[in-house]
Amino acid sequence: MELAYERRGAGPPLVLLHGIGHHWQAWEPVLDLLAASRDVIAVDFPGFGASPPLPPGTPYNPETLADAVEAFCAKLGVDEPHVAGNSLGGYVALTLAARGTVRTATALSPAGFWFGAETVWARSLLRFMRWSSRSLPAARTDPAAYTVAGRVLTMGLIVARPARTKPEAVIAGVRALREATGFDETLDSFSSITPPGRPKVPITIAWGEHDRLLLRRQAVRAARWAEHRVILLRGCGHVPMSDDPELVARVLLEGSSR
Repeated sequence: MELAYERRGAGPPLVLLHGIGHHWQAWEPVLDLLAASRDVIAVDFPGFGASPPLPPGTPYNPETLADAVEAFCAKLGVDEPHVAGNSLGGYVALTLAARGTVRTATALSPAGFWFGAETVWARSLLRFMRWSSRSLPAARTDPAAYTVAGRVLTMGLIVARPARTKPEAVIAGVRALREATGFDETLDSFSSITPPGRPKVPITIAWGEHDRLLLRRQAVRAARWAEHRVILLRGCGHVPMSDDPELVARVLLEGSSR
């Protein structure tokens, strides 16, 4: 299917996958750093960003989103790319690694390693963020993005250093969350998500030191599942790309060099 995407650079292909309610622009802080040595393809999932929804009758869940990414890569003629994802995108990246259809996978704070109340916590916060984006008029939220206090209120749950996020990125991110047609059904699918199957290719998992959405203790479970250590992204939150672009780019470049 046709998906919206941004493509930059040259080298081995690296496909970037965003989290629920976000869009490819979440990767903007690291795109040029990666494009210096990679053919970087940042894509909007179906029903998110500027991509059209899934075909009628197709459920929204990580498996169908992984199917869409595979079909998208095939249409571009990109065979077995490296892939990296954040949150939901991280889970999809690990799903593709379990299928063996990618060369490597790097997951930043991937979904799926939660337990009990942690699942309720994450889903409740995401529902609250979605409700806020749809209930508050843009005439109020857009000007607030140009103040540090406004960026803290808007982004404080998902980034550790909201003051570093560009106001334009905050406004675009809120709009993407508000307009994501696949959000509610995808979020409902989270109740049945468990860790993906065993990876068939090299993987890297990294976790934000100050992740307030998927709490850091979930990294311990991810490490047990992966059977190797999880990298701690110091000073970073759940969406770490704007918190420390250089660190995130280094992790993605190293992960896609294995």
